[in-house]
Amino acid sequence: MGLPALEFSECCLDSPQFRERLRSHEAELEKTNKFIKELIKDGKSLIVALKNLSSAKRKFADSLNEFKFRCIGDAETDDEICIAKSLQEFATVLRNLEDERMRMIENASEVLITPLEKFRKEQIGAAKDAKKKYDKETEKYCGVLEKHLNLSSKKKESQLQEADSQVDLVRQHFYEVSLEYVFKVQEVQERKMFEFVEPLLAFLQGLFTFYHHGYELAKDFSDFKTELTISIQNTRNRFEGTRSEVESLMKKMKENPHEHKNISPYTMEGYLYVQEKRHFGTSWVKHYCTYQRESKRITMVPFDQKSGGKGGEDEAVILKSCTRRKTDSIEKRFCFDVEAVDRPGVITMQALSEEDRKLWMEAMDGREPVSRNIGAKVLEKTAQLDNIGFSIIKKCIHAVETRGINEQGLYRIVGVNSRVQKLLSILMDPKTATETETEICAEWEIKTITSALKTYLRMLPGPLMMYQFQRSFIKAAKLENQESRVSEIHSLVHRLPEKNRQMLHLLMNHLAKVADNHKQNLMTVANLGVVFGPTLLRPQEETVAAIMDIKFQNIVIEILIENHEKIFNTVPETPPSNSQLLLSRKKSTDSKPPSCSERPLTLFHTAQPNEKQENRNSIINSSLESVISSNVNSFLNSNSAPQSNLNSSDLELEVIKPNRPNSLSPLRKARALYACKAEHDSELSFTAGTVFDNVHPSQEPGWLEGTLNGKTGLIPENYVEFL
Repeated sequence: MGLPALEFSECCLDSPQFRERLRSHEAELEKTNKFIKELIKDGKSLIVALKNLSSAKRKFADSLNEFKFRCIGDAETDDEICIAKSLQEFATVLRNLEDERMRMIENASEVLITPLEKFRKEQIGAAKDAKKKYDKETEKYCGVLEKHLNLSSKKKESQLQEADSQVDLVRQHFYEVSLEYVFKVQEVQERKMFEFVEPLLAFLQGLFTFYHHGYELAKDFSDFKTELTISIQNTRNRFEGTRSEVESLMKKMKENPHEHKNISPYTMEGYLYVQEKRHFGTSWVKHYCTYQRESKRITMVPFDQKSGGKGGEDEAVILKSCTRRKTDSIEKRFCFDVEAVDRPGVITMQALSEEDRKLWMEAMDGREPVSRNIGAKVLEKTAQLDNIGFSIIKKCIHAVETRGINEQGLYRIVGVNSRVQKLLSILMDPKTATETETEICAEWEIKTITSALKTYLRMLPGPLMMYQFQRSFIKAAKLENQESRVSEIHSLVHRLPEKNRQMLHLLMNHLAKVADNHKQNLMTVANLGVVFGPTLLRPQEETVAAIMDIKFQNIVIEILIENHEKIFNTVPETPPSNSQLLLSRKKSTDSKPPSCSERPLTLFHTAQPNEKQENRNSIINSSLESVISSNVNSFLNSNSAPQSNLNSSDLELEVIKPNRPNSLSPLRKARALYACKAEHDSELSFTAGTVFDNVHPSQEPGWLEGTLNGKTGLIPENYVEFL
């Protein structure tokens, strides 16, 4: 089991779970540090031993060289001459071997000891320094916060405002230090994959060069050595890309921390001070509290950030009511009272700020709720998987294959952005896009054409391999057996909508041709995976965990390129049924529930009977037939008939237009297999076991439409079972 990814969004919350994950990274770094220290010690001992061995062998060679055979008689036979010279020949061989050994010993310190010491001092040492700074800032922030919260509310407003500003500055500095420390810890964990192994590989190469009689051993090692060298290079390349992505995310978090909040199963969570009555009076104890609106459950975990440990047992209560505490009724600021169903009395809590109190009261439906209006930003996309889109991709591919298939760095070297945009505007012009001409003018550079192809794929409303299948492709790439990976990806590709699969097929055929010419263009399958992985299989949410999965995205693309003929030209041998998909998804999520991004519930206004009756007819992609359950298929077969008025363009797109039932016509009841919490409070949430009414096919592939508590919404098809 690998180390958990440290999300930048958790730095602000600074939860106990975040601290626990951070400690696991620190323990791994300490373990690595001790191991490298011992390895350096053993390496130096080995070098000393090799020097002693070399000295002993040279003395042995000198002894052999000094001895002279003397034969009886005044003449020697050829055999005697050969025997007499044998010891000198042995001595010469031994000297040559020891000369090579000494060169190896002299290089050993430079290729093995020095890099390991450098990595330990510069990388692990820097991480330790960052930890000291982080611990110091944690203690400083908590101290200032406690002092600030103990200020009397009766002080002058100007003094209180000045104190608030000071706390905000300290909090911001602590947050920045926390982000930098998390970034450094994860950077060192990634660096050790190549900066630690590569010196060992160089040292082994020296051994193989020295051993003349070890040629067979070196040859046996050659395949692994080549594979390891390539793996290190690929890891280095991925690290550079991952590091830049993570650093970019960290900068975004520093600039706008509130725009990158972590998705949480809780309605509200954070630190609160809870008033506790003791024999000697009252005290305020710091707790990490969570609240779930559905169950009205409040969980309080006494936790001290400075000591990093719990201060008592966890407590959970069911909320009855929440009331803001008047300022003149208590010495503390930012207070509110909570009444619980299963606990007598009132629990008084202190938030960290006025804004924090408003958020807690809003979450608990207090007397002063604050409505958060989140404006949806709609980004218009002009790129589509239509005739124009296919025409653009085909023109770009044709130009590359006929004019630039052997250009070095193909698809890796990017074109000038203004030129790329100009070419795209020409290609996307409806007046010229569908012309029979298939060639792009020679005035356009190949790097401009390749950049235009990649840019168009990124402009699609969603990635070519679709958000809803992204996690499935990643899981397939993580399977232990290569044959299983290919089989699972084969099955997933045939679950994509027809247009997506056709475009992907076209692209993979082209990339296979590019890889066949890798000796000239230097673009191997692995390099193409690095270029197209984030483009074709990008995640819906930008998180550290998603960035760390980029290497598996690249593996998926590599498999598609290497096995494109089998994957796209043959049907999967045993395509999983809908019930099997549900069962496999259920098993895979027993240990960890799906994230909100994997199981969203999108709400929309249901059309009235007198509004746009043409919505009853919708296009069902042929790939949808492989995903929709047998219950839905039987309903469609018995209640719908294909239309006969297909025009020529519809025939080219190979689609079927069945008459769909009225969107309000009941089909079946269905039960949710997993819990789903919507992103915003205004939307609907449901838990595992929730029963939906009027479940029937929707216009979106892979989704069903259902009714819950009078609201109609889209439900992921593979997350329900029919009753």
